[in-house]
Amino acid sequence: MAEEKVNWDKTATYPIGMQKLAWAFVGYLIFVILFGAWVRISGSGAGCGNHWPTCQGVVLPVEPSVKTIIEFTHRITSALSGLMGLALLIWTWRKKSPALSWAAGMFFFLLVEGFIGAVLVKKELVENDASMSRAVVISLHLVNTMLLMLCAVAMAVRVGAERYRNGYAGALIWLVMALLVITNATGAVTALGDTIFPIKPSMGPELIAKIREDVSPGQHFLIRLRVVHPVIAAITAAIVFGVLAYFHRRSQSRWALAAMGLVVIQVALGVGNIWLAAPGWMQISHLLTAQLLWVTIVAVWLD
Repeated sequence: MAEEKVNWDKTATYPIGMQKLAWAFVGYLIFVILFGAWVRISGSGAGCGNHWPTCQGVVLPVEPSVKTIIEFTHRITSALSGLMGLALLIWTWRKKSPALSWAAGMFFFLLVEGFIGAVLVKKELVENDASMSRAVVISLHLVNTMLLMLCAVAMAVRVGAERYRNGYAGALIWLVMALLVITNATGAVTALGDTIFPIKPSMGPELIAKIREDVSPGQHFLIRLRVVHPVIAAITAAIVFGVLAYFHRRSQSRWALAAMGLVVIQVALGVGNIWLAAPGWMQISHLLTAQLLWVTIVAVWLD
């Protein structure tokens, strides 16, 4: 029997099962990202010591502590994402799918993600380390994660159908994406500062006094940078919402409408983070919404 050929023309609908798997992979990546944030929040980054890829010098830790279990579990889930990514790359290559270039990019950024994680562990840029080096690596880690998610979402869209972004998007969508990358990078530094230097919940005059104290020259740079992210985030939210409203009026895009809703939710969570002094569950919720917003923005670009 002759081998069945898959038609990859611009209007074809591709194997629905593979499209579902690709989107499931996107969901799994979000889970791994959130789990990585929990590793930081719980102070478990050194749970395996400075050993990588082994944990405490062995393949399977014996009588592990809670922090070791958390860190080791994160490594397992990350390794599984690598295997899943490799499987999707091989599938798109064998089927000569138009999603192949995106799958290749996705796998490349998966490898970079693992490398950055290894650097954090080997250089001991974990737990209570408050160095500039850790802040820089954390920011790079977040930017790479966003590029990884961009490729993964694009792969999922292209596996489902060969589609091109709307011509009216142009520079506006690139502006939105660039602003979100900058905002998320500053957010990663702020989250690091909130973890190492916890603050008390405050609002009104007490909050203003706290901000003045934080920006004083004698404070640690992570504390002084706390005010940067909320300012950038507020400006970004206004611009992104306006651009998305424009896209929605032009094309009635459901992705654009969903992204607008996520912007509103994200702003509310940001205010909640400031008000409640960034508790762990709120940081996770904030990060989750940021990832979902990024997914929808990428979908708007490709839709």
